[in-house]
Amino acid sequence: MEHSSKGKYAGKKVVITGGSSGFGFTTAKLLADEGACVLITGRTQATLDSAREQLGNNAVAVLSDAASLKDIYALADRVKAEFGTFDALFVNAGVTRSAPFEAVTEDVYDELLTINAKGPYFTVQKLAPLLGEGSGVVLTTSVVNVLGIPMISAYAASKAALRSMTRSMARELLPRKIRVNAVSPGPIDTGILEKSMPKDAAEQTKAQMSRENPMLRVGDPLEVAKAVAFLAFDATYTTGAEFPVDGGGSQI
Repeated sequence: MEHSSKGKYAGKKVVITGGSSGFGFTTAKLLADEGACVLITGRTQATLDSAREQLGNNAVAVLSDAASLKDIYALADRVKAEFGTFDALFVNAGVTRSAPFEAVTEDVYDELLTINAKGPYFTVQKLAPLLGEGSGVVLTTSVVNVLGIPMISAYAASKAALRSMTRSMARELLPRKIRVNAVSPGPIDTGILEKSMPKDAAEQTKAQMSRENPMLRVGDPLEVAKAVAFLAFDATYTTGAEFPVDGGGSQI
């Protein structure tokens, strides 16, 4: 991996789980373009390869499943080998599933809580020893952890668990001068709708989300990425906090 000497984040080393698409990739690109060395993880080799190519020489891509403790242990070894110590950890890997409360199966519940809550918990536990003093951890929560939205009860619960962990980890990592915060996205146009439903349906869903949002629009992934970068590096007097990036949807 090449170390850049130019850019706002020159010389900084960052690990991003779920960094091959969505907010994770956009954040990786923002940081890499500004000189940071980024290590991204993902579950799909083809998506990882494509992300790695777009990120350029400042990036390394690692196949790693956020639900597997074995993979998380291996990731810690890989990070140590690539970076030694590092400066920021963005714990972003997650999945969502929609189902009415009465139809949620044990398998779906277990998948959501394992990937979205258990995975991040042990990712921070295993990687925190490699974080340098003054570094930042950012977890991806969601506005649904404070809004009672139908069809996503188990997903919302997994994100609320992360919100709680943000506080606990922030307290316990304070002696090591590591800050832990969360970014809480609302409706963001990551392109996932187009992948999961027909084009017309995706457009209708986005239009409805825009109508229901105080700012009358959906967000851009770059707006989340900038918030993550701020929490990871610039918010030096902030820990245990959750920062909504949601057009005001959870607040007003």
